[in-house]
Amino acid sequence: MKNSDLCKKAIDAMQYSYCPYSNYSVGAALLCKSGRVYTGCNIENSAFSPTVCAERTAFFKAISEGEKDFIKIAIAGKKQGDKLLDDSISPCGVCRQVMREFCSPDFEIIIAKSNGDCSVYKLSELLPVSFGSDNIK
Repeated sequence: MKNSDLCKKAIDAMQYSYCPYSNYSVGAALLCKSGRVYTGCNIENSAFSPTVCAERTAFFKAISEGEKDFIKIAIAGKKQGDKLLDDSISPCGVCRQVMREFCSPDFEIIIAKSNGDCSVYKLSELLPVSFGSDNIK
């Protein structure tokens, strides 16, 4: 699947965002090795700590349906009411750690841009010197 197609799915997923506190919608689209794509959106809570990011929503949906092999994820976000995407969006630390648990260091993280372009990062770039299950063994 082309990065632009995955970005479109992430942008589409933003419409389901529940973000009455931050007013910041995020959508994610996770491509699995099986070819299936799982989407997610951010879901906020007034207590804040139960809030779940779009990336983790997509991962947890996929994992709960038996997926274990992931290729790449696209992420899109913007303030509600804005026409343009936030080109500086990036996965939070918790989402990066979840990705580290289930993905290889070369897992691709694609950031959708307003101009239709995208930026592509490897997980190892966004989470250097990471801690994972291999550190425990």
